[in-house]
Formats: sequence, structure tokens, C-alpha cells
Amino acid sequence: MSQLQEITDRVRQAVGADSGLGKSLKFNFKGDGFVHIDGGAVTNEDKPADLTITISQADLVALGTGQLDPMSAVMGGRMQLSDMGVAMGLQAKMQALFAKMA
Repeated sequence: MSQLQEITDRVRQAVGADSGLGKSLKFNFKGDGFVHIDGGAVTNEDKPADLTITISQADLVALGTGQLDPMSAVMGGRMQLSDMGVAMGLQAKMQALFAKMA
């Protein structure tokens, strides 16, 4: 199983029937695929989203396990956010989702 499929399965399990985010979210894995979350739907489609997080698959896993601090990731250029305002508004909800993925 590919790392993209493993990440997608973990996200799908964490999201369940509804992500609770209230907005759509896309992880762009820098040429290694996508994970798009919209409500309870989790796909690997490259569709528009309210917030796109560009990050490597390894760094996303590190965020999920607490080995990488989100602020350090942004400040160090390891994670880019398409809309900082949306990201700040979703911060607590994304942390809850990441905790379910760990």
C-alpha cells in the first residue's frame, strides 16, 4: 500500500461521517498526490478547497504525531497555507482531526 493510500485511509477514518471543519480542506503533497476533505467525503481529487495546505507526506505524519509543530512548519517553509485567515479559524478543529489521526 502506498503512503498516499495509508494517509487517505487514516484521514477517512478520522473524518468519519463529518470532519466537523465546516469548510473544505485539501492537502497538496507536492507532486505526490492530494487528500481532499469536504464534510464526510475524503478523496484524492485535486479539487478547489477553502484551505489548501501544501506539505510533504512525511511532514504531515510528523504533524499528526506531534513531532512537528505547526507554527514551526509554517515559519520554516515546510508547510504553506493558501489562506492564513481560514487556517487560523480552523486551527482548533484541525488539531482535533489530527489527534484522531495519530
